[in-house]
Amino acid sequence: MLAGQAAIAIEDIQLLTDLQYHINELQAAYDTTLQGWAKALEIRDAETQNHSHRVTQITLDLAKKLGVEESQLIHIRRGTLLHDIGKMGIPDAILNKPAPLTPEEWEVMRRHPQMAFDILSGIPFLKPALDIPYSHHEKWDGSGYPQGLKGEEIPLAARIFAVVDVWDALLSDRPYRPAWKKHEVITYLREQAGKHFDPKIVEAFIELISEEEGQDG
Repeated sequence: MLAGQAAIAIEDIQLLTDLQYHINELQAAYDTTLQGWAKALEIRDAETQNHSHRVTQITLDLAKKLGVEESQLIHIRRGTLLHDIGKMGIPDAILNKPAPLTPEEWEVMRRHPQMAFDILSGIPFLKPALDIPYSHHEKWDGSGYPQGLKGEEIPLAARIFAVVDVWDALLSDRPYRPAWKKHEVITYLREQAGKHFDPKIVEAFIELISEEEGQDG
């Protein structure tokens, strides 16, 4: 009996090991697909070349600094990679316009978070990653879009990513403006704390950047 029970236990362990292996393989395949989607969007949107790659690690580092649970980081990573997936539905004439957009064009551009929701909400494993694609253009004072959320109504992941997204965007050249200096972006983030951004997240982000620069130095 003992030998039989031991054989069953060993078989169960092997089954669990095999199951975990296949789960890991499936998750790796999912994440490779997401990276492909992000790359496809960057190829289409000339302004955001390598943007998703640059902001992903900073967003994860900031989330860890703010005490986000380890189990949530995978969803934040996926949401960051897919944050602009809704732009797949924006016409090229608007997406790649080499000048500031008109009010009418901005109205079209502002639809991309809702488009992201429509694309991703039907995919079960991506539902926990929706906070960033859907809500990263919300603002702390309630003046953002698409829902006009205010303060802590905005999901934490979206509040974290919003700071990193603007940081990277302002440090990058655009056809209609040159990249800003780092100190100029930091000043802007502080000015927008309590307006565009969660003030606590702005301060944590500036601390993170200072720490990283100190390590590099």
